[in-house]
Amino acid sequence: MITNDAHCHFFSRPFFERLLDDLLRTGCRPPAEGRGIPEVIGWEDPGSPEQLADRWVTELDRHHVTRAVLIASAPGDEASVAAAVARHPSRVAGAFMLDASAADASARAARAFSDMGLRMACLFPAMHHYRLDDERVGQVFEAAKAQHGVVFAHCGVLTIGVRKKLGLPSLFDLRLGDPLALAATAARFPEVPVIVPHFGAGFFREALMAVEACPTIHLDTSSSNGWIKYYPGLTLIDVFRRALEIAGPSRLLFGTDSSFFPRGWQKPVYEAQAAALDAIGADAASRAAIFGGTFDRLFAPGTGASRPGG
Repeated sequence: MITNDAHCHFFSRPFFERLLDDLLRTGCRPPAEGRGIPEVIGWEDPGSPEQLADRWVTELDRHHVTRAVLIASAPGDEASVAAAVARHPSRVAGAFMLDASAADASARAARAFSDMGLRMACLFPAMHHYRLDDERVGQVFEAAKAQHGVVFAHCGVLTIGVRKKLGLPSLFDLRLGDPLALAATAARFPEVPVIVPHFGAGFFREALMAVEACPTIHLDTSSSNGWIKYYPGLTLIDVFRRALEIAGPSRLLFGTDSSFFPRGWQKPVYEAQAAALDAIGADAASRAAIFGGTFDRLFAPGTGASRPGG
């Protein structure tokens, strides 16, 4: 069975430079001279984008993962992940964080999709303070529609572990990550596939409602899904069972939310999700779609085209 990972973060040097800027801007103590943020928190320095791309592909090979989406995880860092795609086009689909409230958001999205070969715009409304039914989000969808791109929208709980490690505040407004607001926008763009990560990250009920209301919305299964603690008695097995009942396997994508080295690719996340599918008796066709087939439909190898429906 092919395994593709729809959710990995590409923590490049510009990502760490942005963190350093935030430390200086907020008055937090920066690392001592000569020490970078990766060294301070026990992570590997990423090197150049090409070196980080090679590191990722070596890691994917080690775990027999065929392809992965790598997300440039700071606004404005499209070039880093574009370099990774150029270096390993058969292994990497590129995604980029986009602040939809920025004045140049739609132009950046159009350039990333067309000139840079990236496949997915990633929206974090709680971080950047806009609603998912805002017309500026519609403009991002317009850019995705024009270039056969995908839109990812983080809903629900949002935490960034590296910011906590550095003592940086995270002034997120979780009310803005509403899957139902996303569905209102997505319904206007039936050509654009949409991905909500982490089963809605705490807005599970709303994510399922959005999936049922809008056939282009997909759910990624990534991370340890710690949001389950907000639903007494709910288990990962229950989550997969209900998601399969409503979304079906063709609108679920396996992901890990892997991010930094030396930790690397998160095999325990894969094992937990595979065990949950075993527990509900998921058939081979369903597992093939979740772990690889849906990914290859949305991020077809060798082309910028994607197909929204299941």
